[in-house]
Amino acid sequence: MAACDGFDIQISAYVDGELEGISATSLEAHLAECIACATRVERERRLQSALRATAPPRAPEALRSRVEAALRAAAPEPPHRRWQGVARWAGLAATLLLAVFAGRRWGADRTAHDDGPAIPESVLTAHIRSLQEEHLVDVRSSDQHAVKPWFTGRLDYSPPVPVLDSAGYRLMGARLDYVFDRPTAAIVYGRRDHVINLFMWPADAGAAPAQSRTARGYHWIHGTAGPVVFCVISDLNEAELQQFVALVRANLAGATRS
Repeated sequence: MAACDGFDIQISAYVDGELEGISATSLEAHLAECIACATRVERERRLQSALRATAPPRAPEALRSRVEAALRAAAPEPPHRRWQGVARWAGLAATLLLAVFAGRRWGADRTAHDDGPAIPESVLTAHIRSLQEEHLVDVRSSDQHAVKPWFTGRLDYSPPVPVLDSAGYRLMGARLDYVFDRPTAAIVYGRRDHVINLFMWPADAGAAPAQSRTARGYHWIHGTAGPVVFCVISDLNEAELQQFVALVRANLAGATRS
């Protein structure tokens, strides 16, 4: 659902806290009446929260100063041009050390704050990216007979499209994505205001071990069902996501028998 023309820049500024005064008041009045723009604001806020949760912390500025001072002390007194080269190398070395420091700090923070093992980066990135405006689906439809043929010629397999509307998991559409280093079908479902991404590809490499993880407010379930390997991710509560996976398994098993 796209925002109204002319409001894209205002909405981005509003979410970033940069819209003030009459402009902010006018936009808030519009949001109270426009579902499309209000949905856009909510999506951008969720994306901001997700990105903040996964961003590595800044390394202390004092570390750069200490590294540069140590490199200067270790270097012999050079001519002017040589000193310029040493200075450049000192800056590069400090930057590399800062990157290593930040990476280690990030890994430590993830271990300390996650509820379990980390969700694979490609899956989490694909899910968060899909929540951005116009990135959720390439084909928007609640009809499996419109969604399934859309993949013809776009993938080297034909993904099944489970219909789960009667259980409260509405089909929203599908898109092409890229996870685990391969082009992948992403079938998108909705449950109240939650988005569920169901990634699927053929189980030609054997069964995938069943895995379930929770991290940063997202739940991830991975395994094999019938002829496909699947991967599900959402911020929907874990119990309902497990129910969704059970329905997908039953649907795919039924399709295989038929």
